[in-house]
Amino acid sequence: MDPISDMLIRIKNAEAAGHASVRIPYSRIKHEIARVLERAGFAAGLERRGKRMKKTLEINLSGRRDAPAIHGIKLFSTPGRRLYRSYRELKRAPHGGIYILTTSRGVFSGAEAKREKAGGEIIAEVW
Repeated sequence: MDPISDMLIRIKNAEAAGHASVRIPYSRIKHEIARVLERAGFAAGLERRGKRMKKTLEINLSGRRDAPAIHGIKLFSTPGRRLYRSYRELKRAPHGGIYILTTSRGVFSGAEAKREKAGGEIIAEVW
């Protein structure tokens, strides 16, 4: 399974179950995606734990049991099919959420990428 989609699904399931935090295996791209979620208000905080091969990323979720912050996730890019857009083609997310993009300048939300005039690969939409 794709590690990025696994991360996003774990976060969504933890929100739906009412957990306060979720731990996922660490990688730098996952850390950057979690920082985008934190800036957008979908996560309350994040922390890298462990050493060497046993590093994990603990993400504190901002939703409550009766009102989760993340209602849905739609994955766009997969290992077999990548979806790229220029910054001119970026529109608002239809569900009122954010797009998560990887660009040559880093990982951004859709609005941040448009502001930076940087297009790239659309990973997912989170609302």
